[in-house]
Amino acid sequence: MLYHGVDLVEVARVRRAVERWGEHFLRRIFTPGELIACGWGTGATPRYESLAARWAAKEAAAKALGCGLSGLAAGPGTHVACHDLEVTSSPSGRPELRLHGEAALVAAALGLTHLALSLSHTQAHAIASVVGLAEGLDFRF
Repeated sequence: MLYHGVDLVEVARVRRAVERWGEHFLRRIFTPGELIACGWGTGATPRYESLAARWAAKEAAAKALGCGLSGLAAGPGTHVACHDLEVTSSPSGRPELRLHGEAALVAAALGLTHLALSLSHTQAHAIASVVGLAEGLDFRF
């Protein structure tokens, strides 16, 4: 089985949330590693575009898993916490998605063996796409 999720985020919306709720918002949504990667706590200029891309990645991953984000999604069903979905980078710089807690359990229940993450942004928008591959599916071209 192939699973997919995509999400588009306005960078200004993320910036307004940070300006309104500050550290409380940042620490509720993003892991310490994600914040450092986006310039928080490093003395560098914070990169709101990168932060928005990580937000989009969390939303896209939740969609690929068929669930919502806890505290952000309404309605019944499984919800994963924002910290359960973490964007990291491979040594080559390629974005990767690490699943923790409930997200890892949902992925295991779906039989997901591979996840691919793609991120892109402009000054105005950030987009993320997550593709998951479940056991037993073999693509050959």
